[in-house]
Amino acid sequence: MLAALVRHEAPESVGRAREAIDRVDAALATLLERRAVLAGTVQRLKPVGGFAGRDMDRERRLVAAMAHRAPRLGEVRLAPVMNAVIEAGLHLAEEERGRS
Repeated sequence: MLAALVRHEAPESVGRAREAIDRVDAALATLLERRAVLAGTVQRLKPVGGFAGRDMDRERRLVAAMAHRAPRLGEVRLAPVMNAVIEAGLHLAEEERGRS
């Protein structure tokens, strides 16, 4: 699964390109789940959790650091993606806290 993230591929057909995308998507799903679990841990440890406890400066720094690894996407394109990822994790943490 990790190979999907680091191996350079140059597919020469739509089918092969979609297969490569599917491999990356599988890796992304695994990483997003792991991130959500870790974010849930942070929510439990912070004095103010949930949406009220968001650290917008940290989120901006996170996006800037990610843009160095994904310069073609850049901060402008990464910011809404990471906002969605963060909000999904916060919603999950709230749901799981409500089930406890």
